[in-house]
Amino acid sequence: MTTHAVPDLLDSEVVSDLRAAVRDLLADRCPVGAVTACYDGDRSLVAPLWRAVGVDLGLAGLLVDEDRGGHGASLREAAAVAEELAAAVAPVPFVTSAVVATTVLAHAGTSEADRLLADLAGGQVTASLVVPWTTAPEGRVPAVGARVVVRSVAGALEAHVLLVPTGAGDALELRAVPVGDGVTVEPVVSLDMTRQLADVTVDAAALAAAPVVATDARDALRAGLRAGTAVLAAEQVGLARRCLVDTVAYLQQRRQFGRVLGGFQALKHRLADVYVDVESMGAAAAFAVGTLADVDDDLEQALVTAVAAAACSDTAVRVAEEMVQLHAGLAMTWEHPAHLLLKRAKSDQLALGSPERHRAVVARLADLDPPGTRLG
Repeated sequence: MTTHAVPDLLDSEVVSDLRAAVRDLLADRCPVGAVTACYDGDRSLVAPLWRAVGVDLGLAGLLVDEDRGGHGASLREAAAVAEELAAAVAPVPFVTSAVVATTVLAHAGTSEADRLLADLAGGQVTASLVVPWTTAPEGRVPAVGARVVVRSVAGALEAHVLLVPTGAGDALELRAVPVGDGVTVEPVVSLDMTRQLADVTVDAAALAAAPVVATDARDALRAGLRAGTAVLAAEQVGLARRCLVDTVAYLQQRRQFGRVLGGFQALKHRLADVYVDVESMGAAAAFAVGTLADVDDDLEQALVTAVAAAACSDTAVRVAEEMVQLHAGLAMTWEHPAHLLLKRAKSDQLALGSPERHRAVVARLADLDPPGTRLG
């Protein structure tokens, strides 16, 4: 039986320093009020914050090879960045552009893909994979014919280039369509307005003129969606940890009946359960990210990614709900970040495949496929 080394679940010194740098930047550049303003249609925070994250810190090119102008980092570093961004509910296209689109292009293996990667590495150009945000990595990737109309696309509002799957089966291609004439990106009201979705329409002429960046795009698309799913699990860990830390801090200073609320045994038990949940999901996400970074085994990558996605999606929502409950009326105010964290957690629960779909993948890979389950 083939065995693999267990991925290191602890942060290296480099990753710890990266976390600190991102955290400090967000504390200075990403106030809660500006994030909340996204729900009122004010997206003025998005561009300058992405410039600070993607260009000033250079994180847009984190996963791009050094010979194309990037940093050549692994998915571990990307996951650490995603955790910190999620804790601040930062409205930037890191997962959609710097992880999903970048990984797709890195696996495309064409000169056009290499050129786009160099553009993405600088942070001035962002890209979005034009598939519904609910598309799971192990399922069928939706492709389009002569005219594209794709709903609920994440990252399209910030994108300069759209990566559009066309054709079907062995003829599945990926085309890079610049946002401009013949392209309509229509924002839609989303549950999480810090990662607002959009409906994308590409006319036949614009699609036909777009360069092909992958002639057999199935593996590249799966790699990008799988990387995005693992990093999304890490994002959910960041959300959950922020919820736990804020709740503990609140209960340590809020008093009721002459006592600090955190001193009540029943609340201690609830917080202990939340802590165990957060640490468990953190281990699942770190294992998935480490496996994708170090283990070149397709089935193993599929399994650990599905496990992390299924576990983290539900747990993040549960932890966010506990935050709302334990903050009581304060969490119901528009100024408090509880609603931002809960909305992102609930939105992430459906992103890149629902927990039920990921559990079906785990069941299939363990030869426990339930009757009637369809993965493709």
